Amino acid sequence: MGRRADGELERDVLNVLWDVEEALQPSDVREALGADLAYTSVATVLTRLVEKGTVTRVPMGRAFAYRPTLSREDWYAEQMLAVLDGSPNQRALLVGFVGKLSRRDREALRRMLAENDRR
Repeated sequence: MGRRADGELERDVLNVLWDVEEALQPSDVREALGADLAYTSVATVLTRLVEKGTVTRVPMGRAFAYRPTLSREDWYAEQMLAVLDGSPNQRALLVGFVGKLSRRDREALRRMLAENDRR
């Protein structure tokens, strides 16, 4: 298996955690990923996610299990905001993004913005 892009393993680990109700131990996450990953790689990613506040660690017997602190949608919203914040031309980025949306998605976005303005 080739090297993953930056953040890809974190996202894959989060997807495993979002797909279940219960907290998982690193070995469970590793098994769910179905990849040829070392246990230590998964444990390291989980520790980094805890440090970022994206995942919480809960005692489970003599070990720890992990669960996400954010919903999938909130995490992706944060990623989108980080891209926007990192852009030297936020307006152009937003114009490009909105221009790639389907008509239905643009209409939904208009409704959400209008609803948000009424609050």
